[in-house]
Amino acid sequence: MADHLVVEHLTKVYKRGDVLALDDISFSVKKGEFLVLIGLSGSGKSTLLRCINRLIEPTAGKVYFDGIDVTAASSKDLRHLRRRMAMIFQQFNLVKRSSVLTNVLSGRLGYVNPWLSAAHQFPHPEIKMAMANLERVGIPEQAYKRADELSGGQQQRVGIARALMQAPELLMADEPVSALDPATSHSVMRYLELMNREDGVTVIASLHFLSLARRYGTRILALKDGKIVYEGLPSEIDEARFKKIYGEEAEQVEVH
Repeated sequence: MADHLVVEHLTKVYKRGDVLALDDISFSVKKGEFLVLIGLSGSGKSTLLRCINRLIEPTAGKVYFDGIDVTAASSKDLRHLRRRMAMIFQQFNLVKRSSVLTNVLSGRLGYVNPWLSAAHQFPHPEIKMAMANLERVGIPEQAYKRADELSGGQQQRVGIARALMQAPELLMADEPVSALDPATSHSVMRYLELMNREDGVTVIASLHFLSLARRYGTRILALKDGKIVYEGLPSEIDEARFKKIYGEEAEQVEVH
């Protein structure tokens, strides 16, 4: 199976404070994988995800998506590439005052007439698709409510439905359940798992809890101080490896 995503010697230095957020990171992801990034806050997980789709510009290194050099793409080419890469955010990133349906439809902004979308006028097939995706994540009855009327778990499902609107090949989820309780976390993660298994979407998700990483990931990449300190199967992370990733003082906390 060919590599879907290739990251070569990726480095990110934040000039303010000379912070080395990513330190010469290289790895590849095969199509259909569910790769989980783990590590402490500040280890570089969010920066890595945002460098892949150039929401943050890398300082050095290359990112290839299906053989296309993302890091060298023009603005126009980058827009086309981003259609194929959806992203789900920790704080949901919804327009709180807009309806749930409008938020979901915003996932099609790269596909529809920009003048119509600016006026919130979407073609009927797009509305039908949005409703189908809300049905898929179990909240079709919330379509006409304001996004800020929903619970955290429901808002993250809106984020997933919006990502589904892109029909993405790669889904990146940046701490998608860190603001949610354990039961809601599993319900959200199961939707990502369905996209991965049923739709064949490649998933890269950053997670805090090792128990969630073990449950949903097919492979784990652990970051510490901007470097990869572990790459392999979830089942192979023993206590020694756990302490190398999280520090000697850390204790494994399970999320059931």
